[in-house]
Formats: sequence, structure tokens, C-alpha cells
Amino acid sequence: MKKNIKIAMGQLLVEGGEPERNIERAEKLIKEASEKMCNLIVLPETVDFAWTHPSCIKEAEPIPGKHSDVFCRLAKEYKIYICVGLTEKKKNGKIFNTAILISKKGKIILKYHKINLLEVEQPFYEVGDKIKVIDTEFGKIGVNICADNYKDSIHIAKTLGAMGAQIILSPSSWTVDYGITEKDDPYKEKWIKPLGYIAKMYDLIFVSVTSVGYIVGGPYEGKKKVGCSLAVNKNGIIKKGQVNEFAGEAVCFDAEILQNKEKGVCLTEKIKEKGFKSEIDIWEN
Repeated sequence: MKKNIKIAMGQLLVEGGEPERNIERAEKLIKEASEKMCNLIVLPETVDFAWTHPSCIKEAEPIPGKHSDVFCRLAKEYKIYICVGLTEKKKNGKIFNTAILISKKGKIILKYHKINLLEVEQPFYEVGDKIKVIDTEFGKIGVNICADNYKDSIHIAKTLGAMGAQIILSPSSWTVDYGITEKDDPYKEKWIKPLGYIAKMYDLIFVSVTSVGYIVGGPYEGKKKVGCSLAVNKNGIIKKGQVNEFAGEAVCFDAEILQNKEKGVCLTEKIKEKGFKSEIDIWEN
């Protein structure tokens, strides 16, 4: 059984410590995606304060809360699913790098805390301890965040695939040195390869959306984010955002969702039939 979905990658300028301006820009992309009849829009990591910006320590909001409520309202108003990265402060004061999935009725149906935290972000965020998938009208959706998809943490995405995810959404904040230009493609090995690996292994759609703009404040000050958001399936790249630090845009595409009948060990056997080796086989050889 196959289903179709139209997805928007909301590649967005995210300024450090400027949640109102960032959310205002996000709303424009959400409206654009809705007008283009998209079913779902994916926005970057930590859209509110920007990744590792020091302002988040004192100003982060709870979820549900001030910032997530705006996106819930927008999802209901524009009748579109929204996946967005936000900074979350718990009642105990702990802060998490969080991604939420909101239904078109404006309800948060999935919340995820980033697990594979880079060393530079560990002073800002706590490590997450749960992963899950959620049933939607389009199929099962799983969520992770940015560096969760590094090759040495690929087990996170693999677990979502094993849990039946047909789509994995990954709000991200890819950074590069300031000297990188649009002539360069800094993500081929770092992102296209692992995302494509998972997509082919589990016959799923993988969407990773990043921000754009120069970084001001925090441990990566002076670097920049240059877009190049990616959507891949088992056949390769479906759609890619512009590679440019000024390329804020809603990149829309149609995709076909495949239904895997296999589960558990049957799914494992199907994966091995494709030529993928299990960790045990790799370890023993």
C-alpha cells in the first residue's frame, strides 16, 4: 500500500537570541507551505533562540508554553502538520534541545529530546532518554535532531526504522566555517551518506532541515549555516535546499510513502536480503 504526501522544508534564517523575529519568519514559511498545499512542514533545530545561544539558559520556555503554543496555533490555522525544533526548560530548570511534531489540529503529538549532543552543546542542554514513532494519517513518523544522524550515532535512526517509521524528520542546524561558499558541498559524506543509508535500509523518507545565517554568540560564533536541507528516499535525493547563508526558503516536494509489512526479525531478514550486514556480522568479520 502506498500513500502520497507533500512536504515543505522550511529552511530558515535563525538569529541567536531573537525568538520573536525567528518565529515571525517561520510563520511566513508555514503560510507559504500551506498555500502550496503541503501536508507537512519541517523547520530547523532550536528555531527560538538558535543552537547553543547563551540566551536560552535564562529565557527558554516550557513545552507546552509560549513558543510552542504559537506553532500549535499556526498548525491549526493553516491546517498543516509542523515539525519544529525548540529549546525547552523543564520545571526542575533542566534545558533540552527539543523537537515537536504538531498535528494539523494544533496538538503536540510527539516530543523528542536530542540524544547525541556535541561536546560544545552539553553546557546548554541535557541528554534525551526516549525515542518513539507516532501513527498519523500518512503513516508512522519518527523524529530525531541533527547530530543524532552522525555515522557513529546512526543507531538512533535505525531504531526508529525498526519501530516502523515510514518518515523520519530531523530539525537541524548544520554549521560550516565562514569561508565555505555555494560552490562547495560540505555535506556529501557527513549527511547525504547516513541519511541515504537509513532511507534505503528501511524504505523510508528522511527529511533533515537546517537553518541559514551567521552565528553570533555561543561556542560557534563566527561560523555560519548555509542551508542545503535534504530530503532523501531509497533511490537518493528527492529534494535539496539551496547552499547559501542567505537562502531562507520553503522547498516543497511530493513523496510516496511505502508500507513495510515486515516487522521485527522479519524486517531484519528483509534488510539482510538487500545486502545490509547486521552489527553482529560486521563485528564477527
